[in-house]
Amino acid sequence: MNTDDEHLLSAFLMDFLTFNIIAIAFVTIISCLFSSIIHLNEIKPNQMKKRVVRYLKHVIVTLLLLLITGASTLHYLNGSLNYGQNPIAYALDNEGPYVFYENDSIVSINYLKGTRTNGFFVKSDSCNIKKKTSLSCYFPLDSSSFKFELNHTIKPPKSTYNTGKKVLAISDIESGFKTFRDFLIRNNVINEKLEWIFNDNHLVLVGDFVDRGNSTTQVLWFIYMLEQKAKQHGGNVHFIIGNHELYNLQGQYKSSEKKYYAIASILGKLPYQLYNNNSFLGRWLASKNSIERINGTLFTHGGIHPEIAKTSISIDEINAINRKHYFKPYFPKPKKTVEQLITSNKKGVCWYRGYFKNELTQDEVEKGLNNFKAKSIVVGHTLQSKVKKLYKGKVYAIDVVHPKDYINSWPNRKSEGLLIEGEKYYRVFHNGKVEQL
Repeated sequence: MNTDDEHLLSAFLMDFLTFNIIAIAFVTIISCLFSSIIHLNEIKPNQMKKRVVRYLKHVIVTLLLLLITGASTLHYLNGSLNYGQNPIAYALDNEGPYVFYENDSIVSINYLKGTRTNGFFVKSDSCNIKKKTSLSCYFPLDSSSFKFELNHTIKPPKSTYNTGKKVLAISDIESGFKTFRDFLIRNNVINEKLEWIFNDNHLVLVGDFVDRGNSTTQVLWFIYMLEQKAKQHGGNVHFIIGNHELYNLQGQYKSSEKKYYAIASILGKLPYQLYNNNSFLGRWLASKNSIERINGTLFTHGGIHPEIAKTSISIDEINAINRKHYFKPYFPKPKKTVEQLITSNKKGVCWYRGYFKNELTQDEVEKGLNNFKAKSIVVGHTLQSKVKKLYKGKVYAIDVVHPKDYINSWPNRKSEGLLIEGEKYYRVFHNGKVEQL
């Protein structure tokens, strides 16, 4: 199944199932009533009562069977029913900042102001990139904000780390700022003041932190701020690029909320310009890696395809190739090259789903790890019911359904992550509790 298709299929099936439950229940009730009306003159009063009771029993049993089927399907698909979106999700007053390069030395800093009733406008200031600039980002759901300093020096991070320190990984937050923030607070990465308290340890974000939600801007600046605070304490934040970050860098907005089309319009831009090479966040995202090895464990959004395992390519080379193509949508070419393999939207490390399709043997998985001198791999991208280990502890799957900032859901979802301490791997819960895998 391709890229976004699993989420789209799950959503479609949920809608389809809900519609059918309602439709079948309605038809059943109408049929019972119609049948009763047709035979009304032929039925004695005491028989009528028995028949109505029997019809009601049939209706209740039918509804129960449909609900059980629906709940089972929902559980099987790791899905949920969303309801009750908070309208504040579309409040745009103080939305931002959106930072764009005017030239090589000047950037414009833009915040949206106003309401739908009174109209919107942009508050814009320019600053020299050589000067330190303090900015803030507002989160309307709880009227909170956080501050950070704009550092105009953007450099690609290292690809490998060997510190022996703890690693906490989480993936597929999908624009859920509150969920992300609260998870880090309860797992002692930051405190209530959003100060870094994870010392010199590693926080790894395994892709897809954008799209499917209304807090994309808040999530990205929050990660940017966390990077700065972690470095001050000798720690590291590793933001691994996933396929949805690629979508945004490449101007593909099929999974973006409509809110961001409005934001782009108010800013006087097209949607793709929010994260292109003229955008500060676009340049910052494009500096990130698509795969890293930390203390012997690989972290990448999708996985290692067997064809990649057969090459002699290094982690650094994979990152260099992907970084070169971050702003370019993938299209297959007649000539098969390593570059085509690495950037493929089926076999590339940001996209591959083979660990979950029974495509690989244990030997193939281990060969992929051995090529990169790794003992295990942590991936997101493919939805799971919980954080779990596969292939005898060589693969750790951490993509789960996280709560949405502005939408209620049933069943009520809770975030999970993965903690690595030495040779031990732990499933980490939203409340800070852990369970060894």
